[in-house]
Amino acid sequence: MSSQASNAPLLHPAEGLRLILEHTPALPVEEVAVSADLAGRVLAGDVRAAVSLPPFDTSAMDGYTVRAADLRDGAVPIAFRLGAGDRPRPLPPGSAAGIATGAPLPEGADAVVPVEVAREEDGRLVADPPQVGAHIRERGGDVREGDLVGAAGTRLTPALLAAISATGIGAVTVARRPRVAVLATGSELVRVGQPLEPGQIYESNMTSIVAQAHSAGAEVVAASIVVDDRETTREAFARAIAGADVVISSGGVSVGPHDHVKPAMAALGVREVFWRLAHKPGKPLWFGVAENGALVFGLPGNPVSSLVCFELFLRPALAALQHGRAPERPVARLAEPIQRLPVRDHAVRCRLSASPEGMQLHPLGPQDSHLIVHAAGADAIALIDAGDGEAAAGDLVEYVPIR
Repeated sequence: MSSQASNAPLLHPAEGLRLILEHTPALPVEEVAVSADLAGRVLAGDVRAAVSLPPFDTSAMDGYTVRAADLRDGAVPIAFRLGAGDRPRPLPPGSAAGIATGAPLPEGADAVVPVEVAREEDGRLVADPPQVGAHIRERGGDVREGDLVGAAGTRLTPALLAAISATGIGAVTVARRPRVAVLATGSELVRVGQPLEPGQIYESNMTSIVAQAHSAGAEVVAASIVVDDRETTREAFARAIAGADVVISSGGVSVGPHDHVKPAMAALGVREVFWRLAHKPGKPLWFGVAENGALVFGLPGNPVSSLVCFELFLRPALAALQHGRAPERPVARLAEPIQRLPVRDHAVRCRLSASPEGMQLHPLGPQDSHLIVHAAGADAIALIDAGDGEAAAGDLVEYVPIR
C-alpha cells in the first residue's frame, strides 16, 4: 500500500487490523520444559495427556472404604489404613479400610463412607451401607491418557500449566517470545524520579507499553526516551529495528516540525503500510514493515491513545506472532447512551458491572485522550461504530477488556 497523504480518506479500523495481521508472520517455535515461567506464552502445538487423571480410583473423602454390601449388618472389622501416596492393596472380603482423601482405592472396594457419618467401636466400622460408587473419584474422571489438554494457539495460563503438569507432560512446543523495543519520543519527557524542569512532564507511555507488552507474552529488549531531533530519532529507530521483532514508538507520528518518526522510517527504508485510521482515539496510528521484517508501530503521543491503540491493534499482532488467536471481543449492554461520531469509530473507556440482564458498560466521564488518570479507572473499552445519533442504553456492543 502506498503512503497516505494527510488529506487522504481515513482507513477503517477493521481494515487496519486486517493489514497488520496480513503482515504479521508466526515466529519460530521451540520445545521447552514445563515450568511456571511459561505463563503467558502460547502453545504452538496440541498437548495431550501422558497419563489419566486421576491415574487410579481414589477416595474423595477422609473415611472408610468398603464393599457396600458388606455393611448390610451395620459393622465390619477395619483391616488396614491407607494414606495418599500409599500403594494400593486388596481389601479382604467382609472388612473395611481407613482411607484418606486422595489415597488409592483398594482392589475390591466399591464405596467410601465419610468419617462424619461413621464411628469406630473396638476396631470395627459402624455405619449405614453406602451407595455403590459413593465418594470415589474414578480413574480418568478428569482426563484420559491421550485426551487433548491444550490446543495449539492457546495462551498458557496458570490453570493450564497446572493441568499440563498434572497429566505428566514434561515439555511443550511454544512460539518464541516476540522481542519488543519501545521508544517514547518527546524532548519534554522525563523518567519518573528525576526532577522536572519548566516545560517537562513525566513519561507514562513507555511504562504502559512495556507493561502491556509483558502481559501479551513479549520480551521487552529495549525501552528508551528519544528527544525530538531528526538524526537522534533515526539512530534510535535503527538500533531498535536491528534488535527486535516489533518496534513500538509513541508520539511524533503527525506532520508538525517536531514529528520525526515518519521521516526516520523513510530514511531507514521502512515500508509504510498505513497511516491514520477512522478511529478515536488513535487517528494518527502508523504501521510499517522494516527491511529485516520487523513490524514498526507509531502510536500517538497522547497516553490514552497509546494505551487504547495497543489493546486494539498491538495485542492481536503479538498474539499472531506467537501462533495465537486474536483475543475474543465479548459483548455487554450500555448502561447509558453514547453519542456516535459521524465518521470515526469511538473507543470509550468504561467500567464493567454485573446486572440481572448481564454485564453492563458504564462510560467514565471525560474521554479526552490526555486524561490518563481518568483512564486508569477503566477496565473495558466499549467499541462504538461511527454513524448518526447515539448508541442507546441497553444496546449490546463489543468491548475489549483492559488487562
